[in-house]
Amino acid sequence: MGLAVLQDSKLYEVAASIVRKLREHGHVAYFAGGCVRDALQGTPPKDIDIATSAKPDEVQSLFARTVPVGIQFGVVLILAAEMEFEVATFRSDGVYLDGRRPSGIQFSTPERDAVRRDFTINGMFYDPANGSVIDYVNGREDLSRKLVRAIGQPSERFAEDRLRMLRAIRFASTLEFEIEAATWSAIKGQVREISIVSPERIRDELLKILVDPHRLRGFDLLDQSGLLAVILPEIEALKGCEQPAQFHPEGDVFVHTRLMLGLLAPNANAAQVMAVLLHDIGKPATRSFDEADQRIRFNGHDKVGAEMTEAVMARLRFPRQEIDLVIEAVRNHMIFKDVRRMRPAKLRRFMARPHFGIELELHRLDCAGSHRDLDNYQFLVNKAAEFSQEPLIPAPLVRGGDLISMGLKPGPRIGELLEAVQTAQLEGEIKTRAEAIEWLKKAIK
Repeated sequence: MGLAVLQDSKLYEVAASIVRKLREHGHVAYFAGGCVRDALQGTPPKDIDIATSAKPDEVQSLFARTVPVGIQFGVVLILAAEMEFEVATFRSDGVYLDGRRPSGIQFSTPERDAVRRDFTINGMFYDPANGSVIDYVNGREDLSRKLVRAIGQPSERFAEDRLRMLRAIRFASTLEFEIEAATWSAIKGQVREISIVSPERIRDELLKILVDPHRLRGFDLLDQSGLLAVILPEIEALKGCEQPAQFHPEGDVFVHTRLMLGLLAPNANAAQVMAVLLHDIGKPATRSFDEADQRIRFNGHDKVGAEMTEAVMARLRFPRQEIDLVIEAVRNHMIFKDVRRMRPAKLRRFMARPHFGIELELHRLDCAGSHRDLDNYQFLVNKAAEFSQEPLIPAPLVRGGDLISMGLKPGPRIGELLEAVQTAQLEGEIKTRAEAIEWLKKAIK
């Protein structure tokens, strides 16, 4: 591990110039937190935060472009060279009353600032003047041991901000670290308290865990800690929900969902992750046993699951557009079993929908995480190649005006005829405008 990666960037140059300016005016200033952790691991930091003895008003007086983003907590944003740098005054915190923010702060020293932070690996400072790491919390040792350890008493750190429980799991997952025993015990003892955190903050932290390539480890830690059951009881309910072995030899619905998460592409986005996570949440509510053929069934689980998906994602305050996308994927995931029986027009319309790609990938993962029969998936891949030389839905050969000129009055009948003539076009029955006009004339009679 080394710090050379930190120094080789425009980001570093501008951040170091901010530190120099603060020092020229008599203030102590260091790089702080995650950027130091990342640099010590040889990972270029995405941003650089600065901690200083300068008070917020002093920071604002020294720099031309600032934004008081959290001035009540001593935080000012400096805008420089088209970049943003968060500059925070060294502080110690008062009592936390809401499980998120201190009731007050007191400007303090680097030592006291370090010990009020969350984890030792995030509690280090870096001095760009001489390239040294200032470590009051043994963060460098824990970094070398690949440990996520709360600073001081873990239960106190989590009581100050309950979201830190999720952050511990995120760091352990994304960095491939272990969570130190006392820290892990404190998380398991306080999981119910995560419910006091705002849904938006939980959603954002949850997504950081699940969109990361190491999402499966994060999912397992969420499960083992008990946080998953509190945040997403709908996923906890999948445990023990047995499935027919001929279609799901892997086991119950929880096992199936976990397998699919592990098969997701490393760069999967939030919608893809949520579609996998929620696609079968309707199964426990719809599970039945068919005595006639002696098998388990989940009739309508796709529709029930779509309704539940909306409730889950709305509860976590997802954007409406993303909710609708995932709902559609959950609602349609069982249609894929019928694609080889679809007529050309229906198949083209099915494949032409804007988010078909996400649904197709969900289908692939659904099969790969169960019976491993990818025939329908391959059929659609082949059809996509076959249709690639022309639009899935070609330009219409006729429009409403043509029907009105034939004597029809505006109304639903026109829409029905236009859809019917388009179907004939998609089926290859008609190919030209003249053929479409003749087809309509016969249909009107």
